[in-house]
Amino acid sequence: MRMSDSPVEPLACPDVSVIIGAYEAMPYLVKCLDSVEAQTLGPERIEIVAVDDGSTDGTGKHLEDFAARTPVPMRVVHQPNSGGPGGPRNNGLVMARGRYVFFLDADDFLGEEALELMVAMGDRAGTDVVLGKVAGVNRNVAMSMWAQTVERADIYRSNVKFTLSAQKLFRRELLVRHRMRFDESLRTGEDALFTMEAYLRGAGVSVVADRTCYYLVGREDGKHLTKTVGYEPRFESAGALMRLIAAHVPAGRRRDQLMVRPFKVTLLPQFGPIVLRQPEEYLRHKMDLAAPLMAAYWTPGVARRLRTEERLRLTCAGLGRPDLLRDVLAFGSAGSHPELVRRGSRDYLAYPHFDDPAAGVPASAYAVTVTERIGGRRIEPRLPLPGRAARQVYRFGRRVAGGLSRRLPRALVRGLPHALAGRLAGVARALRAVSSG
Repeated sequence: MRMSDSPVEPLACPDVSVIIGAYEAMPYLVKCLDSVEAQTLGPERIEIVAVDDGSTDGTGKHLEDFAARTPVPMRVVHQPNSGGPGGPRNNGLVMARGRYVFFLDADDFLGEEALELMVAMGDRAGTDVVLGKVAGVNRNVAMSMWAQTVERADIYRSNVKFTLSAQKLFRRELLVRHRMRFDESLRTGEDALFTMEAYLRGAGVSVVADRTCYYLVGREDGKHLTKTVGYEPRFESAGALMRLIAAHVPAGRRRDQLMVRPFKVTLLPQFGPIVLRQPEEYLRHKMDLAAPLMAAYWTPGVARRLRTEERLRLTCAGLGRPDLLRDVLAFGSAGSHPELVRRGSRDYLAYPHFDDPAAGVPASAYAVTVTERIGGRRIEPRLPLPGRAARQVYRFGRRVAGGLSRRLPRALVRGLPHALAGRLAGVARALRAVSSG
């Protein structure tokens, strides 16, 4: 390992240490580094710690050249290739001096105000993790967690649990206190494990959603590790995340809310339409890998938080029935839509093998438990009376709030509609909790 420093005298404790692990990152690295130098936070409040992970394409030389001319204090480390992003990030974390650290991938780049906005949010809210709005460049990104700026997000109820990549602002004191590191034994998903641990151990999570802070770039050369890794490491990472959640959160509603993430994001795609094109032995092996995870962590509380088709696919996998799963997938691939069946206080979607005793799939796997869209039709779950009352209260609150905003002077009601709707929504959530247990 070889290290070099830029000629700029570093601060003893900058606001942010930007940690960049770089492997074969040219030409994307150019814009990445330029975006750090252009930050409105100012070079005197930033340091860059760059780790060249055995690149052979000129990445190391560009890091050295940039360090020699940038006004941002910068250290460059050259090391043999480690085989994944966890090692470079860990080495960068050891050398970081900032109050916060930000893990920036060498393919991506920052919005100009990103660090200033996120540091201000962390300082104002006193939180240990700050998420900045992400936009995709030549690729799609999840959007549901960027609906609004939030000083303190509920990691259980909100969609922040669905963004577990490492590209966030972390308070370094939290990471030092708990000796947190990326798990270098995982070939994928090490960032999800690290970020979820920070969510669970930290003093809160904030969201900056009114400016784009991070641009996630889809490489034209296709050199993304997550695209090249096979399916076995994905089961390994899902299991690691499930074990972490179980270790920190007692069994019950909150654990179920978090467990939705590894089941929906990591396991579910392994039992998607791709299996219709794979050999039978692949699917059976996947089901064998999923079996212990389903046995340990699949609960009714997790199941009812998924859409019917998603729940059904995982149920078939848990039963070890590739024939049933293929029938469900073929039904969807053909563009078919299930019939809505109403029985008592429950609605069901009649996917293949519904009401088929020989199949052995429980009727609960077909139940409508969350809002769905089937063939352009919106289907709401039918809830017991407290749940229906909750929905009516919520909708009434939104109507009242909207009416106030139209009738009263703007200066008098600025912030009131959302606040009032939020209060009523809280009542609605409490009623829903009564109905769902």
